Amino acid sequence: MRMTILAAALLAMTSAISTTPAHAAACGGYVGLTFDDGPSNAHTPSLLNALRQNGLRATMFNEGQYAAAYPSQVRAEVSAGMWVGNHSYTHPHLTQQSQSQMDSEVSRTQQAIAAAGGGTPKLFRPPYGETNGTLQAVEAKYGLRQIIWDVDSQDWNNASVDAIVQANARLGNGQIILMHEWPANTLAAIPRIAQTLAQRGLCAGMISPQTGRAVAPG
Repeated sequence: MRMTILAAALLAMTSAISTTPAHAAACGGYVGLTFDDGPSNAHTPSLLNALRQNGLRATMFNEGQYAAAYPSQVRAEVSAGMWVGNHSYTHPHLTQQSQSQMDSEVSRTQQAIAAAGGGTPKLFRPPYGETNGTLQAVEAKYGLRQIIWDVDSQDWNNASVDAIVQANARLGNGQIILMHEWPANTLAAIPRIAQTLAQRGLCAGMISPQTGRAVAPG
Protein backbone atom coordinates (compact mmCIF):
# COMPACT_ATOMS: atom_id res chain seq x y z
CA MET A 1 0.00 0.00 0.00
CA ARG A 2 2.82 2.36 0.92
CA MET A 3 4.58 1.64 -2.39
CA THR A 4 1.37 2.41 -4.29
CA ILE A 5 1.00 5.76 -2.51
CA LEU A 6 4.68 6.54 -3.11
CA ALA A 7 4.41 5.64 -6.79
CA ALA A 8 1.32 7.84 -7.14
CA ALA A 9 3.14 10.73 -5.45
CA LEU A 10 6.15 10.32 -7.73
CA LEU A 11 3.89 10.22 -10.78
CA ALA A 12 2.15 13.39 -9.66
CA MET A 13 5.51 15.11 -9.14
CA THR A 14 6.74 14.00 -12.55
CA SER A 15 3.57 15.31 -14.20
CA ALA A 16 3.93 18.65 -12.46
CA ILE A 17 7.57 18.95 -13.50
CA SER A 18 6.87 18.01 -17.10
CA THR A 19 4.06 20.54 -17.50
CA THR A 20 5.99 23.49 -16.09
CA PRO A 21 8.48 23.92 -18.97
CA ALA A 22 5.67 23.56 -21.51
CA HIS A 23 3.80 26.40 -19.85
CA ALA A 24 6.95 28.53 -19.68
CA ALA A 25 7.71 27.83 -23.34
CA ALA A 26 4.45 29.58 -24.28
CA CYS A 27 6.23 32.88 -23.56
CA GLY A 28 9.02 33.27 -26.09
CA GLY A 29 9.49 36.84 -24.94
CA TYR A 30 7.86 39.71 -23.09
CA VAL A 31 6.52 43.09 -24.16
CA GLY A 32 5.46 46.11 -22.15
CA LEU A 33 1.92 47.29 -22.71
CA THR A 34 1.51 50.80 -21.29
CA PHE A 35 -1.53 53.03 -20.91
CA ASP A 36 -1.14 56.73 -20.10
CA ASP A 37 -3.35 59.48 -18.70
CA GLY A 38 -5.53 57.60 -16.19
CA PRO A 39 -7.12 56.78 -13.95
CA SER A 40 -10.75 57.77 -14.45
CA ASN A 41 -14.20 56.49 -13.62
CA ALA A 42 -15.12 56.82 -17.29
CA HIS A 43 -12.42 54.62 -18.85
CA THR A 44 -10.39 52.67 -16.30
CA PRO A 45 -13.02 50.04 -15.33
CA SER A 46 -13.74 48.96 -18.92
CA LEU A 47 -10.04 48.90 -19.81
CA LEU A 48 -9.19 46.76 -16.78
CA ASN A 49 -12.03 44.37 -17.58
CA ALA A 50 -10.84 43.98 -21.17
CA LEU A 51 -7.25 43.38 -20.09
CA ARG A 52 -8.26 40.81 -17.47
CA GLN A 53 -10.63 38.98 -19.81
CA ASN A 54 -7.82 38.63 -22.35
CA GLY A 55 -5.13 37.59 -19.87
CA LEU A 56 -3.06 40.76 -20.27
CA ARG A 57 -1.18 42.81 -17.70
CA ALA A 58 0.04 46.34 -18.30
CA THR A 59 1.74 49.34 -16.77
CA MET A 60 -0.62 52.23 -16.10
CA PHE A 61 1.14 55.59 -16.16
CA ASN A 62 -1.14 57.66 -13.95
CA GLU A 63 -1.36 61.41 -13.63
CA GLY A 64 -1.19 62.52 -10.02
CA GLN A 65 -4.22 64.79 -10.30
CA TYR A 66 -6.36 61.83 -11.36
CA ALA A 67 -4.87 59.42 -8.85
CA ALA A 68 -5.87 61.92 -6.16
CA ALA A 69 -9.35 62.35 -7.64
CA TYR A 70 -10.05 58.64 -8.28
CA PRO A 71 -8.12 56.64 -5.67
CA SER A 72 -10.50 53.68 -5.97
CA GLN A 73 -9.46 53.28 -9.60
CA VAL A 74 -5.79 53.19 -8.62
CA ARG A 75 -6.61 50.38 -6.22
CA ALA A 76 -8.61 48.66 -8.97
CA GLU A 77 -5.56 48.78 -11.25
CA VAL A 78 -3.44 47.04 -8.62
CA SER A 79 -6.18 44.50 -7.85
CA ALA A 80 -6.37 43.66 -11.56
CA GLY A 81 -2.66 42.82 -11.57
CA MET A 82 -1.44 45.99 -13.25
CA TRP A 83 1.63 48.03 -12.38
CA VAL A 84 1.30 51.75 -11.64
CA GLY A 85 3.80 54.34 -12.86
CA ASN A 86 4.21 58.11 -12.50
CA HIS A 87 3.14 60.33 -15.45
CA SER A 88 3.51 63.73 -13.71
CA TYR A 89 0.78 65.54 -11.82
CA THR A 90 -0.81 67.77 -14.50
CA HIS A 91 0.81 66.51 -17.76
CA PRO A 92 2.77 69.69 -18.60
CA HIS A 93 5.69 70.16 -20.98
CA LEU A 94 8.21 69.47 -18.22
CA THR A 95 11.27 70.52 -20.23
CA GLN A 96 9.86 74.06 -20.26
CA GLN A 97 9.67 74.13 -16.47
CA SER A 98 12.17 74.94 -13.73
CA GLN A 99 13.75 72.17 -11.69
CA SER A 100 11.57 73.04 -8.69
CA GLN A 101 8.43 72.82 -10.83
CA MET A 102 9.58 69.46 -12.20
CA ASP A 103 10.22 68.28 -8.66
CA SER A 104 6.71 69.26 -7.61
CA GLU A 105 5.12 67.44 -10.57
CA VAL A 106 7.06 64.25 -9.82
CA SER A 107 6.92 64.26 -6.03
CA ARG A 108 3.21 65.09 -5.73
CA THR A 109 2.39 62.24 -8.09
CA GLN A 110 4.50 59.82 -6.07
CA GLN A 111 2.55 60.86 -2.98
CA ALA A 112 -0.87 60.76 -4.67
CA ILE A 113 -0.37 57.27 -6.07
CA ALA A 114 0.99 55.93 -2.78
CA ALA A 115 -1.88 57.53 -0.84
CA ALA A 116 -4.39 55.94 -3.23
CA GLY A 117 -2.97 52.46 -2.62
CA GLY A 118 -0.90 52.14 -5.77
CA GLY A 119 2.41 51.72 -3.99
CA THR A 120 5.41 53.97 -4.57
CA PRO A 121 6.07 54.10 -8.33
CA LYS A 122 9.47 53.03 -9.66
CA LEU A 123 8.79 54.05 -13.25
CA PHE A 124 8.29 57.51 -14.72
CA ARG A 125 7.00 58.44 -18.16
CA PRO A 126 7.56 62.09 -19.06
CA PRO A 127 4.55 63.69 -20.77
CA TYR A 128 4.95 63.80 -24.56
CA GLY A 129 8.16 61.80 -24.13
CA GLU A 130 9.99 65.09 -23.55
CA THR A 131 13.03 64.90 -21.30
CA ASN A 132 16.34 66.55 -20.49
CA GLY A 133 19.17 66.27 -17.98
CA THR A 134 17.40 68.38 -15.36
CA LEU A 135 14.32 66.19 -15.44
CA GLN A 136 16.41 63.03 -15.30
CA ALA A 137 18.16 64.37 -12.19
CA VAL A 138 14.74 64.86 -10.57
CA GLU A 139 13.70 61.34 -11.54
CA ALA A 140 16.89 59.96 -10.02
CA LYS A 141 16.19 61.82 -6.79
CA TYR A 142 12.98 59.80 -6.40
CA GLY A 143 14.50 56.53 -7.56
CA LEU A 144 12.52 56.52 -10.80
CA ARG A 145 13.47 54.82 -14.06
CA GLN A 146 12.48 56.88 -17.11
CA ILE A 147 10.37 54.92 -19.59
CA ILE A 148 9.75 56.22 -23.09
CA TRP A 149 8.59 53.69 -25.75
CA ASP A 150 9.77 51.70 -28.74
CA VAL A 151 6.46 51.80 -30.63
CA ASP A 152 3.86 54.57 -30.64
CA SER A 153 0.39 53.14 -31.30
CA GLN A 154 -0.80 56.60 -32.42
CA ASP A 155 -4.06 55.93 -30.57
CA TRP A 156 -3.95 59.52 -29.33
CA ASN A 157 -3.99 60.58 -32.99
CA ASN A 158 -7.23 58.76 -33.93
CA ALA A 159 -5.49 55.58 -35.07
CA SER A 160 -7.93 52.89 -36.20
CA VAL A 161 -8.41 49.60 -34.36
CA ASP A 162 -6.48 47.86 -37.16
CA ALA A 163 -3.60 50.32 -36.88
CA ILE A 164 -3.37 49.88 -33.10
CA VAL A 165 -3.32 46.09 -33.47
CA GLN A 166 -0.66 46.35 -36.19
CA ALA A 167 1.46 48.62 -33.99
CA ASN A 168 1.41 45.98 -31.24
CA ALA A 169 2.39 43.37 -33.84
CA ARG A 170 5.65 45.26 -34.41
CA LEU A 171 6.81 44.73 -30.83
CA GLY A 172 9.85 42.59 -30.21
CA ASN A 173 11.07 40.95 -27.01
CA GLY A 174 11.66 43.55 -24.29
CA GLN A 175 10.03 46.38 -26.19
CA ILE A 176 7.39 48.83 -24.97
CA ILE A 177 4.35 50.34 -26.68
CA LEU A 178 2.63 53.64 -25.95
CA MET A 179 -1.15 53.53 -25.61
CA HIS A 180 -3.70 55.58 -23.70
CA GLU A 181 -6.65 54.59 -21.56
CA TRP A 182 -9.20 56.93 -23.16
CA PRO A 183 -9.43 56.13 -26.92
CA ALA A 184 -12.39 53.88 -27.76
CA ASN A 185 -10.37 52.19 -30.51
CA THR A 186 -7.72 51.14 -28.01
CA LEU A 187 -10.32 49.41 -25.86
CA ALA A 188 -11.78 47.69 -28.94
CA ALA A 189 -8.30 46.51 -29.98
CA ILE A 190 -7.51 44.66 -26.73
CA PRO A 191 -8.81 41.17 -27.74
CA ARG A 192 -6.94 41.28 -31.04
CA ILE A 193 -3.78 42.55 -29.34
CA ALA A 194 -3.91 39.51 -27.05
CA GLN A 195 -4.39 37.17 -30.04
CA THR A 196 -1.56 38.80 -32.00
CA LEU A 197 0.90 38.53 -29.14
CA ALA A 198 -0.06 34.90 -28.45
CA GLN A 199 0.41 33.97 -32.11
CA ARG A 200 3.94 35.40 -31.95
CA GLY A 201 4.77 33.66 -28.67
CA LEU A 202 4.95 36.91 -26.74
CA CYS A 203 3.47 37.63 -23.32
CA ALA A 204 2.61 40.91 -21.61
CA GLY A 205 5.31 41.49 -19.01
CA MET A 206 6.37 44.01 -16.43
CA ILE A 207 8.85 46.80 -17.10
CA SER A 208 12.04 46.32 -15.14
CA PRO A 209 13.05 49.32 -12.99
CA GLN A 210 16.65 48.15 -13.42
CA THR A 211 16.79 47.96 -17.23
CA GLY A 212 13.68 49.77 -18.44
CA ARG A 213 12.81 46.77 -20.61
CA ALA A 214 9.86 44.35 -20.51
CA VAL A 215 10.60 41.17 -18.59
CA ALA A 216 8.77 38.24 -17.03
CA PRO A 217 6.53 39.38 -14.13
CA GLY A 218 8.37 39.06 -10.84
